[in-house]
Amino acid sequence: MSSSTSSTPPWDVHRPPRADGSVFLVTGGNAGIGYFIAEQLSATGATVVLAGRSPAKTEAACASVRSRVPGARLRAVRLDLADLTSLGPAVDSLELQRLDAVVLNAGVALDDPPRQETGAGHELMFGTNHLGHFALARWLMPLLSAAPAARVVTMGSFAAKSEQLDLDDLQSLHDYRPKRVYGRSKLAQMHFALELDRRLRAARSTVASIVVHPGGALDSLTPSRPPVHLRTAGARLGGAPAGLLLQGKHAGAWPAVRAVLDPAVLGGQLWGPRVFGLRGRPRREPVWDNLTDTCVAARLWNASCEATGIDFAPFVTAPPAP
Repeated sequence: MSSSTSSTPPWDVHRPPRADGSVFLVTGGNAGIGYFIAEQLSATGATVVLAGRSPAKTEAACASVRSRVPGARLRAVRLDLADLTSLGPAVDSLELQRLDAVVLNAGVALDDPPRQETGAGHELMFGTNHLGHFALARWLMPLLSAAPAARVVTMGSFAAKSEQLDLDDLQSLHDYRPKRVYGRSKLAQMHFALELDRRLRAARSTVASIVVHPGGALDSLTPSRPPVHLRTAGARLGGAPAGLLLQGKHAGAWPAVRAVLDPAVLGGQLWGPRVFGLRGRPRREPVWDNLTDTCVAARLWNASCEATGIDFAPFVTAPPAP
């Protein structure tokens, strides 16, 4: 059911509903869109766990949120998605009884060669953006399953819309082009999120998996949050023309925040900005054509299990063959 057919009031991005008692985790919550997701979720009264590689940056982000949201309930956890062996201990260190939502937002984007690898030998962007989140979702599954109706919210990217996965070269060993590899890593994340929801439904799980994307979110259109982000007057002026089509990262956070909080958002859906998918308030949009092939998603799932050594049983069940 979309919000337009719901009996609930229209969604207000500036006044999301209360979520007192809930616990949310945001990967990459120390910077960029992830920071604004954490800031906006903290205003609901929920406990928000900011996960990032740098404890200093994560603590700085927590301080920034507290300066804007009095009484914010925040925690920080060190999380390195490029190190698969660290994820289980990081989840254990949370010492939580349940988790109401995780936003799989963190990511790395490289602009130039040479190709880089994680410690496990995976191409760095694919290994971090996709395989790291794939493994993290499995480690979090007991906590998510313990909540009444938990959500896995995966942050996709417009960069994935024009890409196709090469299932025979997921690690980009044969043809490494950084921007394409980044787009494909985000496409893999989005495929995973939709396949996860199909498998959760087949297992009659209470957990739902939702895909969102931020549209075109630019630093030059993003309000300052010192020391996390500083927007200069020059950047503000230079970014003004782009504001006709694009938006800041505070607005790029809106689809993810709605996916976490709005009961009208359902598993297996894709949400993004209203205006051409680039800017504006969040709305449901049709799943992109390059995400509809369930055979590709199933093959990616199997390859991801093999690459990470992760098994999602007993929390998910393979859906019937199409």
